[in-house]
Amino acid sequence: MSGGGFRRTAAALAALAVLGGPLAAPAYADGPGLASAGDCPKPAPDVQTVPWSLQRLLLDELWQGGATTGKDVTVAVIDTGVDDNNAQLAGKVVQGPSLLFDKQNNKLVDGTSKNDTVGHGTKVAGIIAARRSDRTGFVGLAPDAQIYAIRQNDSEGNGDVASLAAAISDVVKYDNDVLKTKDPNKSLIRVINISQDVRGAGDAHFGGYQELKTAIQDAENAGIVVVASSGNDGKEGDTYPGAFPTVLSVGASDRNNERAPFSQYGSFVKVAAPGVEMLSTVPGGGQCVDNGTSFAAPYVSGLAALLLGAHPKWTPAQVRAWIEQTAQRTEPGPNQFIGWGVVDPVKAVTKAPENPPSAPAPDAPVRLAAAPIVPAPVGLGETQADRDGRTATYVVGVGALLVALLIGGGVVLRDHRRKSADRQA
Repeated sequence: MSGGGFRRTAAALAALAVLGGPLAAPAYADGPGLASAGDCPKPAPDVQTVPWSLQRLLLDELWQGGATTGKDVTVAVIDTGVDDNNAQLAGKVVQGPSLLFDKQNNKLVDGTSKNDTVGHGTKVAGIIAARRSDRTGFVGLAPDAQIYAIRQNDSEGNGDVASLAAAISDVVKYDNDVLKTKDPNKSLIRVINISQDVRGAGDAHFGGYQELKTAIQDAENAGIVVVASSGNDGKEGDTYPGAFPTVLSVGASDRNNERAPFSQYGSFVKVAAPGVEMLSTVPGGGQCVDNGTSFAAPYVSGLAALLLGAHPKWTPAQVRAWIEQTAQRTEPGPNQFIGWGVVDPVKAVTKAPENPPSAPAPDAPVRLAAAPIVPAPVGLGETQADRDGRTATYVVGVGALLVALLIGGGVVLRDHRRKSADRQA
């Protein structure tokens, strides 16, 4: 196996095993540092096939002939920045503040929120709003939505609770400014995606807890849906901001609608969404695969953008309740592993009432999933790791055949020589 193959394998394992550690004040993006599955080049090649997370959706039905595509909705992505040099994001990214603070050198990091050296925020943004392209089968759930980028974290965990709270407050201020100026060129931010978390202690009073709680409540009061990843420790226990009651906390599900092994769980998880082998945009162009609740959350943020584009008067509570009520599940109420179930974007969009309830009803009549959905194989094309593994299998197989032939040939030659010696005697 090539050295690149070993690196890719190690990186993929790191992406699944990552993200643990004790409670700390910093709000790390999916734990202390961000990990990518594989050595994702920047730019990356375009992937022609449709990823599994989109194979289960009838996109024409989801978008209803262009009526529900997230138009006039802006989603804030508080992350590592969003690179709009990727053609699927070009012209879609509004530059917000860069709050990334270099703790070691005690200064703000150079660059803007459109600089994404990690690639994490660009992947998150793509799952929400990547435009359609004939170069790839990948597209965002809300392809006509806009992205408001805030750079607040990086692969070194420089983001903390204080900067996360400041980022949320900036979004609320942006909306207030739009309402005051009535700028026709700016749409309101209706959704905030937070693909990072901080682990809660028994009393949850970590450093900056109150400031974060206040910022989350301000967003709710401003009519903004806040969506957050549950975390990737694979353990039971609350994480924040997901555990705040007005946040739609999202765990990761696999192809069988079951909790991904790395997905943090507990009663705070509201829903689950695809988070395994998620294809999305990378800085510079192209697409790459990654794993994590970080990429389940934007799947739900994209759905929220679709709903708000079609129903702009819905409150955050109504959006949360409807996403929860329409999720695919095998029991009437929520559980600690996938919450109310795995989100069903098509059902949520096509069955939406004019005035949904503000809370899901456990005893409401629901059609339970009789069996897990198993979509067609992912079909993302053969990766270098796949080729390395296949080559290694061939080498071992051919080697074993050669050894068998040599041993067999030696036995035949020995017997032939013995028979020749017997005849001469």
